[in-house]
Amino acid sequence: MTFYVTPPVTERKKRKRLPRVCKIIYLLTLLSAVLYLIFTQSQGFSDWFNQNISTWGRRLLAYLTSWIPFSLAEVLLLSLPILAVILIVVAYKHFSDSKQDAWVYIRILLSVPCLILVIFVWNFAPGYYGTPLEQKLELDRQKVSANELFDTAQLLSAELERLTPEIEFSEDGSSKMPYSYKKMNQKLLDAYERFCEKQDFIDHFYSRAKPVMLSEPMSYTHITGVYTFFTGEANINVNFPDYTVPYTAAHELAHQRGIAKEDEANFIAFLVCMESDDPYIRYSACLNLYEYVAVALREADRELYRESYKGLPESVKREEEAYSRFFDKYRHNVAADVSQKTNDLYLQSQGSPEGTKSYNLVVDLAVAYYKPQFE
Repeated sequence: MTFYVTPPVTERKKRKRLPRVCKIIYLLTLLSAVLYLIFTQSQGFSDWFNQNISTWGRRLLAYLTSWIPFSLAEVLLLSLPILAVILIVVAYKHFSDSKQDAWVYIRILLSVPCLILVIFVWNFAPGYYGTPLEQKLELDRQKVSANELFDTAQLLSAELERLTPEIEFSEDGSSKMPYSYKKMNQKLLDAYERFCEKQDFIDHFYSRAKPVMLSEPMSYTHITGVYTFFTGEANINVNFPDYTVPYTAAHELAHQRGIAKEDEANFIAFLVCMESDDPYIRYSACLNLYEYVAVALREADRELYRESYKGLPESVKREEEAYSRFFDKYRHNVAADVSQKTNDLYLQSQGSPEGTKSYNLVVDLAVAYYKPQFE
């Protein structure tokens, strides 16, 4: 005789709930939205927050990642396909029992971009809305004329004339940085320390500019460096010619210290590099700033531009020609167009209607800085 045994009633699976940490992130996101609104309305509050609150967040992230010999942000970006597969597997195994569980999983995933947004608002956003750099440096920033651009270019050209005898050049005309990236980084930190002794609106701490492993592919985007605020890293494209690297590193280190606007980071990079006792770092600063001024001068008055370029040291002209030959490979491509458009939209969203053209606004600061020296 066979008896049918009724199986025991299985316990109903426990429904998934949104983790507490995700709830905290969502609350912080709401608070961050309020903070961001206040930043857009108050320069004073933005300055106070940037110097007294944000600086600790930027320092913390820099300390946590500076010991890593590679760019964590780059590794995270390259790991996205693997991460996507892992997330799909986790969703299938643990969150596919019901629509409610799936919704919980979606909210867990959405908390990640929310966390990135929180980091951005608390650590970097106030830098876009604080007191303009020209006021901090007591510069009279005005709309510039072609003659003022020419005079500024002449002063930079004269400085390059003084520096070039100390610079080593290759047979192709390009200059050679005479030390490692590690040594360059220390020289820049020393220069930042000197600059920070004179200015109290910028923070000084140990960090490093990290070479990007995939610098050559990155060159197709025309990006020479990037500060990743969510890892606190200053990343530099080391595929570009040597003379661009110290200035670019100083620019990204400026972002790391709360200088958010691109024209301001460009000018801080110049001022910091000029504090260095190393001729190559000063050469990098002068030539990069000269290029910005020369582009503006060419658009304003081609005759003055040709006169200015004619007066450059011959070694600098060969450097410029070598750069042009290098850049021909990357000049026109879809990646560059997409990169520029994305960056343009981002900068416009942060109160810079000029978008990527804001990089070039450094010429206004350069003219204001050099104007007292005009004859």
